[in-house]
Amino acid sequence: MLKLRTILLQDKLYYLIFLLVVLITIVNVSIPRSSVYNSNMTEVTGKIIFITIEGNKLKLILKNKEKLVVNYYFEEKQEKDTFQSKFHLGDYIKVEGELTEPKHSTTKNLFDYKEYLYHQNIYFIMKASNIKKIKDNKNVYYYIKNIVTNLTSKNAYLKTFILGDKSLLSTKITTSYQENGLSHLFAISGMHITLLSSLITKILKKLKLSETKCYYITSTILIIYLLLVGLSPSILRGVLFYILFSLNKIYYFYIKPVNLFLLVTSIALLINYNYIYDIGFLYSFSISLSLILTSTYLSSNNYLLGLLKTSLISFLVSIPICIYNFYQINILSIIYNLFFVPYVSIIVFPISLVVVFIPFLLPIYEILIKILETISLTISNIKVLTLIFPRVHISIYLLYYILIIIFIKGLISQSKKKLIPLLILLVIHYTYPYLNNDLLIEMIDVGQGDSLLISKNNKSILIDTGGKIKYKQEAWKQTNKESSIIKNTTLPLLKSKGIRKLDYLIITHGDFDHMGEAINLINSFKVKTIIFNCGRYNYLERELIKVLKKKRIPYYSCIDELNLSQYNLQFLNTKEYDNENDNSNVIYLNYDNYQFLFMGDASIEKERDILNEYSIEDIDFLKVGHHGSDTSSSKEFIDIINPKYSIISVGENNRYNHPKKSVLNTLSDSKIYRTDQDGSVMFKIKNNKLKIETCSP
Repeated sequence: MLKLRTILLQDKLYYLIFLLVVLITIVNVSIPRSSVYNSNMTEVTGKIIFITIEGNKLKLILKNKEKLVVNYYFEEKQEKDTFQSKFHLGDYIKVEGELTEPKHSTTKNLFDYKEYLYHQNIYFIMKASNIKKIKDNKNVYYYIKNIVTNLTSKNAYLKTFILGDKSLLSTKITTSYQENGLSHLFAISGMHITLLSSLITKILKKLKLSETKCYYITSTILIIYLLLVGLSPSILRGVLFYILFSLNKIYYFYIKPVNLFLLVTSIALLINYNYIYDIGFLYSFSISLSLILTSTYLSSNNYLLGLLKTSLISFLVSIPICIYNFYQINILSIIYNLFFVPYVSIIVFPISLVVVFIPFLLPIYEILIKILETISLTISNIKVLTLIFPRVHISIYLLYYILIIIFIKGLISQSKKKLIPLLILLVIHYTYPYLNNDLLIEMIDVGQGDSLLISKNNKSILIDTGGKIKYKQEAWKQTNKESSIIKNTTLPLLKSKGIRKLDYLIITHGDFDHMGEAINLINSFKVKTIIFNCGRYNYLERELIKVLKKKRIPYYSCIDELNLSQYNLQFLNTKEYDNENDNSNVIYLNYDNYQFLFMGDASIEKERDILNEYSIEDIDFLKVGHHGSDTSSSKEFIDIINPKYSIISVGENNRYNHPKKSVLNTLSDSKIYRTDQDGSVMFKIKNNKLKIETCSP
């Protein structure tokens, strides 16, 4: 034992192990992986390892030779109820349907579902047409997991805190937690494991068991819990650290906490090297390491002061992760955590454990949750210290961590001046959009609709918002996941470019696929001025105007020109028509002798009027009218304007069969970009040089 203790006291041993594991991880992630499935397969069998139902959508993860995502849509509520009563985790099933590969994000800097699944070792998605059970679950592990799942199904937060499953939380509330810097509270982590282990240990000690037996029994229970909730990195870290820390204490190995941490990290990466792509892993491990290294600084007899220091360190260390993934930080989260951390850790989480076994306490629990949600939603409206940062090269984020390490070393040596370089980098990063003199024009992929962004020197214009036509559905088909172009596409894109406000929102016309998301945008982001088209306001426009008046946002209609500092937008007005499409704002932009023409949904009639009233030839970029419909883009018009590049904003497999073959033939002399095939299309003009980027699925 003495010899072992001597070996374990060698610091170099842990650094060597960690370095070796990092090298193994790099090798593993560099090796390309392929699927055992192929798109020609129409039938698969496997064991259900994950199941969730949102509205009329069933999502399964099957495991056989590899994992597979299965999506199935119930036709009626009775079918849904039958499935819930018959199918459970661990059951073997046969699924018939169509296998497809997941698609990459079609807009740069947005969440990439295909990449996410790849790092989960999932390569195909099946759209199921039929599901049949082959064999009931006979596995004790899944039997227990089904019991726990049923016990936590009463409340979305029970599932979140007990199983780490946040799928039932609404998008609105999870967004508020994210914006307030509180998301970490809803991932089962070291804090939850510490509370759980402390509770178990206290119970065992009251039974007068020895300290050694208490640790072994607690460790066994934690391992079972870890297996039940899945090997999520934050839980794994907490359980591993508890086990190693306990062994270190029982056998007096005197291993330094930082060395234990390196060992825990090494074991975690050996279990699953894909953890390095997991945000939870990055948050949990980086913050935990920083707290271990600064433990002397954090120690305080004043609980509130100690919590404030912990919140500050956690905030600083999480900055690179937040601004890389979410493009923003909320400085007030340092203060918010002073309330939310003890509220969740001391009150909500412990009561979650109790409610699972004593269900009649659920009404009290729901009141506590209501308080939590209400406060989060309220403070999420405070935007004054929410700072938006553009996505930059990966080397800048590595530089952040170098400066954070320097700062932490400064804290250890009681030199707080080493925070200054980190603050300087933050200021430079924040002000970067003001220094960027490039003209950026991006046709955003919003499906069957239009939305186009123009940005230069942090002055930004959005032409249309897109909008998915909403059909009336039965209540049981609704889900708590809000499908919004603004929330899922536009806002993340704007933030990733460091855009903190829109100077103008231009509505080409009042059709839903062009302005259906306008109210969502106004309610979620700062917009200074709205421009409408000529003609009477329709119902959608009038509804938007009500919101504008309430928020005191100025709006104008039927303007001729919009003057900006380095370029102008000209509105090619001809006359007032009897339909929305022809009343579309048609906009001309000339910048550095590059000519852009954005046609809205203008038809052939308006094209003729434009040719009669304006002299336009040799256009460089044409935003094709009406999504490539044959009601627009006449041969006469195209021959005269002679576009070099034609951009068609169109939804994949849309019901209108846009773009029409005749229009594609008419545009054949130009280079055609289509959002259904090329994703979002970005044009960047820098020093009179053009760069074009696409984001193909």
